[in-house]
Amino acid sequence: MNSQPPVPETSVLAVASHVVSGHVGNKIAIFVLQSLGCDAAALNTVQFSNHTGYGRVKGTKLAAQEITDLWDGLKQSHLDSFDMMLSGYVPGAAGVEAVGRIAKELKAGAASKPGSFFWVLDPVMGDNGKIYVAEDVVPAYQSLIHHADLILPNQFEAELLSGVGITDSASLERAIEVLHDTYNIPHIVITSVSLPIRSASQTPSSTRPTSPTQSQLPTMPTMSVVGSTRTSDHKPRLFTIQFPVFDAYFSGTGDMFAALMVVRMREAVAYSDIDSTQHTASWLSPDDVAPTDLPLARAAEKVLASMHEILARTCEQMPSALSAAITRLATRRGVGEDVVRAESETMHLLKSQAAELKLARNLGCLREPTIEYRAEKM
Repeated sequence: MNSQPPVPETSVLAVASHVVSGHVGNKIAIFVLQSLGCDAAALNTVQFSNHTGYGRVKGTKLAAQEITDLWDGLKQSHLDSFDMMLSGYVPGAAGVEAVGRIAKELKAGAASKPGSFFWVLDPVMGDNGKIYVAEDVVPAYQSLIHHADLILPNQFEAELLSGVGITDSASLERAIEVLHDTYNIPHIVITSVSLPIRSASQTPSSTRPTSPTQSQLPTMPTMSVVGSTRTSDHKPRLFTIQFPVFDAYFSGTGDMFAALMVVRMREAVAYSDIDSTQHTASWLSPDDVAPTDLPLARAAEKVLASMHEILARTCEQMPSALSAAITRLATRRGVGEDVVRAESETMHLLKSQAAELKLARNLGCLREPTIEYRAEKM
């Protein structure tokens, strides 16, 4: 029997891309949200055949007016009541502004009841030093993020939003300070920090304690999640969680992280020892709550636990999934498997297919993960 209390009843408006095949954007967000007990509504900003990692894609992007029209359709049928909103990839600055208007409208409607609406914004703009949206999307997000309750940028997106180049721990902390202070953002999680981050408990010569599972992975490189919930005077409360990185490329991990964060933040606040938090604007904890005791930190621990287990299962199944895909294609063509393996472009497509996140048969990883990587104060 599951000893954990269920996630509180939660209605979520998820605004992101959609693909016919694969697991990115709303395709993964809706699955995660519903699997964990949320009532999720999908407003799809993109309708693609598959994700762009394949290198081949067909489909359409919604114009800003189409996003607004869909929202107006929900309102006219009285389907516009939501506890939370998750926004991910939105094409174009006008689209970002349209999504922002929806969020602001929902926040205004909940203003008389603090804590009754919470917006999680994933500012999808780029990664690894490259912008893959139009240049005017960056200022569109910069003018909007102060309305969000929690933002989930990667390291590069945190640089774009804060205007601070992140090259070490000091500049990372400065970027988070700017986001808290300049934009008044209550909660921040930088989802993928490649810099070496040392927690407050570590000395230069010390190492983090490892669980039995971690000790079996000595050669795996690590990355960090760095989060913060601001105090009443806009000061950061910084924590970090370090985790191993698999030697594989996956699409949709940011979307899975964001969807899980919606649920786990809701859960952490609802079952916090501090009863007032869920009835406070933006679910801000009192100033005396330590960084590692924040609902944000507790939520991030559980999110990373699910992520690690799903990625581990995906890695385990990739060789057999690739082999099966090669066999199917060779049979369909009436050629030998060696012919298929010799085609580099075809192999790229089949490897992309094999690397799709394995979710449907691993629901336990989403619902009851084993937490191995704990938050530490920076």
